[in-house]
Amino acid sequence: MIDPVTLEVIRNTLPAIANEMAADLQRTSYNMMIYEVCDFCTALTDMQGRLISQNVGGVSHFVADLGVIIEDVVAREGVDGFSHEDVFITNHQRVAGQHLNNIVIYMPILHRNKLVGFAMTRAHWIDIGGASTGLGASPLVSDPWFEGLQLDQLRIYEAGKLNKTLYAVIRDNIRYPESSMGDLRAQIAACRLGVRRLIELYDRYGADVVEESVTTIYRESETRCRKVVASIPDGVYEAESWYDDDSVTPNDPIRIHARVTVAGSDMTIDLSGCASQRRGGVNSRTLAAARVAYKALTEPSAAVNEGSFFALKTIIPEGKVMMAQFPAPMGGWSLIVPTVVDTIFKALAGAAPHLIPAAHHGLLGGSIVFIGKDPRTNANFVLQSLEGGGWGGRPHGDGESASVSVCQGNVKNSPIESMEIKTPVVVEERSLRTDSGGPGQYRGGLGIDVRVRNLVEGKWNMARPRRRKCPPWGLRGGGQGGGAEYFLKLAETQDFESVDQVMRPVPADSQVIIRTGAGGGWGDPMERDPQLVLDDVRSGFVSLEGALRDYGVAIDPGMRAVDISATQAARAARRRVAAE
Repeated sequence: MIDPVTLEVIRNTLPAIANEMAADLQRTSYNMMIYEVCDFCTALTDMQGRLISQNVGGVSHFVADLGVIIEDVVAREGVDGFSHEDVFITNHQRVAGQHLNNIVIYMPILHRNKLVGFAMTRAHWIDIGGASTGLGASPLVSDPWFEGLQLDQLRIYEAGKLNKTLYAVIRDNIRYPESSMGDLRAQIAACRLGVRRLIELYDRYGADVVEESVTTIYRESETRCRKVVASIPDGVYEAESWYDDDSVTPNDPIRIHARVTVAGSDMTIDLSGCASQRRGGVNSRTLAAARVAYKALTEPSAAVNEGSFFALKTIIPEGKVMMAQFPAPMGGWSLIVPTVVDTIFKALAGAAPHLIPAAHHGLLGGSIVFIGKDPRTNANFVLQSLEGGGWGGRPHGDGESASVSVCQGNVKNSPIESMEIKTPVVVEERSLRTDSGGPGQYRGGLGIDVRVRNLVEGKWNMARPRRRKCPPWGLRGGGQGGGAEYFLKLAETQDFESVDQVMRPVPADSQVIIRTGAGGGWGDPMERDPQLVLDDVRSGFVSLEGALRDYGVAIDPGMRAVDISATQAARAARRRVAAE
C-alpha cells in the first residue's frame, strides 16, 4: 500500500514535470507557432509507451499518438537498446500519421541503468522542407515526399554525441533553419528537463513506490471514467456527418460515421463506417478523435493519463481515412478530426442529452499564413496564426465564441501586436460575427472575421474550409451555426471575392478576410429567455432583425426593452406554423 500523502505528492508532481517541460519549450522556441500559438505538447510515458502525464493545455490530438511511437521504437531497439542522453527525432507517417511539421523529439529515461520511461515533446515546426512551409502541406500535395523530410525514429544524439551528418541533412533541406533548428534545441532541452525531474522523483521515493503510484493513478482514472459511462443507458448509438471533399476530387464528400456501443461501464467507438483513405491529404493514422471525444465526455478537467482510456475500445480498420496506410498523403491530417469528435457526440445526443452540446465549428480554426520578404531586414518571414470559431450551445448554457477546436487544447491565436511588430502586415479587424451563432434556447458561440492587409508583396495560403456542405448542426431544435470562408481583395480591385487557393501571389496592399465558423444552437429558440436575446442584441451578438427572425423576440429600435406583447404574438405564430 502506498502512503496516501506520498501518492498525492507523486500524483501532482508528474503533471508538474510535463508543465515545466512545456514552459521550458515555449520560452526557448524560435517559432511563433510554439511560443505564441502553443501548438505543441510535452509528456512522460512509461517504458511501454503508456501516458504518465501531459502538460495542461497540451494539444489534445497530439497525445493520442505518442504511445505508438514508443511501442515501435522499443520493438526495434529492444528494452536494453537505449543509452543515457540518446535523443530521437521522428515524424514518419507509417506509425503515427500526421503532417510532417509535427516533429517528435524524445529521450529515454534510465534510472540506475534501467529503462523506466521516456520524456517526449511534439511541436509544429515552421518548415520541414517540401511544401511544408507555414501550417503544413496542403491536402493537394499528392504524397509524403512532396510534403517534406521524413525522419523515421532516428538518433540525432547517441549517448550525448551529436549526429552531425543527420543534423546537417535536416538543416540544409529546410527553408528556415534558424527557426527549425532552434526549435529542435528547445525540444531537446525540454526533454532533458523531463528526464532530470523524473529521475529525481525516482531517487527520492524509489522505483517501486513511483511505479506503484503510477499504476494506482491509472486505476483511479479508469474508475472515474467508468462511472460516467455507466450513467449512459446501454445501447448502440450511431450518427453520420460529411466533409465536403479531399481538395483533389471535388464534389466527392467524405463520409464520417460513428457507432458507439455502451455496455455497463465499457464504451466502444467504432469508426469503421468512415470513408476509405483518399487521394488528397486529409488522411491520418490516429486514435485522436475517439480519445478526445471520450476524455471530453468523461473527465474533461482532470489530468490525462493512460488510465483515462483503459475502458475505451477504439475500432478503426486499416485503409480508412483515419487509419491510412503509408504512403497516403497526410498534409491536412487534422482537418476532419474535430468533425469526427462532433459526430461521436451526435451519436450519444439522445442517450446522454445532459452531457452533449451541439456541433462546434468543427475545423482547426481559421489559418493565417502569409509568406514574404521583409524590406526592413531583407529576411524571409512566415506569418502564422490560428483563429478560433464558435462552440455549440450546451444543455446548460451558450456556446463559447472565438475558441479553437475541441482537439487543440490550449492553442491560441497570435496577438495582433506580435503579428504587426514581427511581420509587415496590418490587422484591420478581428471581430465577432453578428448572427453567426446557431439560434437556440442556448445560442451557439460566434465565429469571427479577421481582416489583414499585407504591406509587401507575398503569398497567402487560403485553402477553403471543407465544412461548407455540412455546417455545425444544432440539437433538440437548435439551428445550425454559420460556416467558414476565405475572402481576398487585391490592391487594384474594389470587392472581396471568395478564394480557394494555396500560395496565392498578391501585390502589396492586398487584404484578406479569414472567416471562421460558428456553433450550432441547443434547444428551441422560442424557449430562449427574451432578456437574454436583448442582452445579445446590445452586445452585438444578434441583430435586431435576427432577434425577431430567429427567436421571435421584438425589441424596440433603441434596444431599451423587449416588446412583450409583440414577442408573445410572434412566438405563438411561429409555434402554430411548426405544429402544421
